[in-house]
Amino acid sequence: MNRYPLFLLALVLMCTSCIKDELPNTECDITSAWVEGDEYAENFYEPSQMRLENISTTENELVFTVRSLISLPKSMPLYFNITPGATISPANGSPQDFTQGPVTYTVTSQDGSWKREYTVMFKEASLPTFTFSFENYETKESSSNYYHEFYEIDQTGMRQNIWASGNLGAILIKYNSQAEDQPTYSTPDGYKGRGVCLNTQYAGELGKAFGKPIAAGNLFIGRFILENVLIDALKATQFGRPIDRVPVRVTGYYKYQPGSVFTNKEMQEVPGRVDEASIYAVFYRNKDAQGNDVYLYGDDVLSSPYIVRKAQVATLPPTNDWTRFEMFFEGSDADEALLAAQGYNMTLVFSSSKDGASFEGAVGSVLYIDEVAISFDNDEN
Repeated sequence: MNRYPLFLLALVLMCTSCIKDELPNTECDITSAWVEGDEYAENFYEPSQMRLENISTTENELVFTVRSLISLPKSMPLYFNITPGATISPANGSPQDFTQGPVTYTVTSQDGSWKREYTVMFKEASLPTFTFSFENYETKESSSNYYHEFYEIDQTGMRQNIWASGNLGAILIKYNSQAEDQPTYSTPDGYKGRGVCLNTQYAGELGKAFGKPIAAGNLFIGRFILENVLIDALKATQFGRPIDRVPVRVTGYYKYQPGSVFTNKEMQEVPGRVDEASIYAVFYRNKDAQGNDVYLYGDDVLSSPYIVRKAQVATLPPTNDWTRFEMFFEGSDADEALLAAQGYNMTLVFSSSKDGASFEGAVGSVLYIDEVAISFDNDEN
């Protein structure tokens, strides 16, 4: 294989953060953050929630999950590991009042030429809403490319970044592209108001050289970890957020048209095969027997032994009209004690190509999504 594409892609990936190995003293990243002290432990469901480890170089919002914002101390120190030689303001370990909203920390590189701001906040451990209209999005920029980032607003009016997509991976091979050029973007033509457009795109000769010739549009509850794109693309999608109730049904509206030519990961046509969209949700235990955190990724999101319940739309027939879909969770009962202790995560996933994670599908497949709602046990609605 030609080594030049590998070098080029690695170079592009490195340029997405302020870490540049070829330029000394420019590092200005937070790599981990934590609360320490037994007097603060009661504010968390688990001791592990007091720490944020392996913070991605693409993350600028750090969120700690707590039992209640009302009982959170008004003066609490927070500690950070930052890249060597850098400084942080407010000072590392200085008490701050997080009950009044996010606190902004600024990390400055050793030579003083580079700065990076992080927003640190504490939020109660639950999804902010269970009806998603996808009206809220922000246009962001990375390396002369623009993309949309979806978010929700909770009952207190605070922003909740529960949604992620593969846009950051897709734009690695683009230049001067607009948000509507990406695999996942906001569209004004929703079922009601705005909606989401997910489309499967050709990843170019560079993507093809790595056995990743297509980029399917996707949107999911969880995180996208850019650093894992080169190492293991299936580990780039980390699915799930804590939830305090048991899901039973998901409904919403969609439109879908498959692309004309289905190809495999070598970009070879597969005669007779037609692309399919995918909508599914998974409810799973977020701790193993030893108490270690459990997350699902692209390689086990539908097969992990920690899955308790899952729901999947069996078929999504092509249609140019907004069409209602419905899926029900099937599986085991949840443990009430674990549920009360935030011992479960849930994810909801949409993709324009069902096998897009394996880089198989049809370029030109387009899925629209809007007005999605989740129902739960003992839900009066």
